[in-house]
Amino acid sequence: MEQQFTKYELARILGARALQLSMNAPMLIKIKKEDLEKINYDALKIAEIELNSNVLPISVKRPMPVKKEEKLKRVKMKIVNPEEENNELKEEKELINQAEIMELANPEDESEEENEESEIE
Repeated sequence: MEQQFTKYELARILGARALQLSMNAPMLIKIKKEDLEKINYDALKIAEIELNSNVLPISVKRPMPVKKEEKLKRVKMKIVNPEEENNELKEEKELINQAEIMELANPEDESEEENEESEIE
């Protein structure tokens, strides 16, 4: 299996090698002087040539997700009688009818409540 580098890994590899070459590190591959003049002695281009010729002794450590093992629990099915289901539906409807309607408070409503409280006192 041929290892494929991501574009981020390639950028980091080429950048690191180009930095080494710009600091006068020896080239790992022999390149003709004519070819070097064509690429204007560009360290990035030289690093790319070295990478493509597979002479760079470099390895990449990729972080991988941790494998987890979990035991799945079987869900118990509850058998419901039709009578019980009807009773539950009736109770739900009663609760819905008895519930208060919640609305956002407006500053006008608050001032009205304060006026009513002051009148009561």
